[in-house]
Amino acid sequence: MPTTEEYKIKIQKKQKKGLIKLWKNIIDNKTPDWESGKAFEFLILRAFELEGALIRWPYSVSIFGESVEQIDGVIHFEDINISILAEFKDYSKNLNIEPIAKLRNQLLRRPSSAIGSVFSTTGFTDPALILSQFSAPQTILLWERDHIDFCLKHSKFKLGLLKKYRHVIKEGFPNFDVTI
Repeated sequence: MPTTEEYKIKIQKKQKKGLIKLWKNIIDNKTPDWESGKAFEFLILRAFELEGALIRWPYSVSIFGESVEQIDGVIHFEDINISILAEFKDYSKNLNIEPIAKLRNQLLRRPSSAIGSVFSTTGFTDPALILSQFSAPQTILLWERDHIDFCLKHSKFKLGLLKKYRHVIKEGFPNFDVTI
């Protein structure tokens, strides 16, 4: 099994076209050189990195030598002062509440200015959409397949993030469709 550093080196060799090709392979479930879910995780982090984000690649948080959290990634945009704790799920079915609840608990240990984002290769169940609306004071933005596809093809992850963030502030709904 490759290490985080080996995956990081592998994904950082890819530019936009390589990421789009990898995205197609993820959707088609054809990523034999990647551990389950890792291709998706590293693809999104790399796409944000290509748009100027500072990335903290997947890591564990330990307390007294015990691993207490597995963080899929952190995305920082210094120019717009936004930091995201990211959760990635490459499942064949829409996500239920569990990843949102997990991320909400992780955000409880962070400064209130941090926001969360759950990225899904599919979408979200109705209960997950409802829970995400009531996760205050933590903000958790939701990214579905169509949102990811659009942002990847048009290099619009940063703009998509801003649209989602502004929408959740104005309307309270974290699943803004960035394709419109």
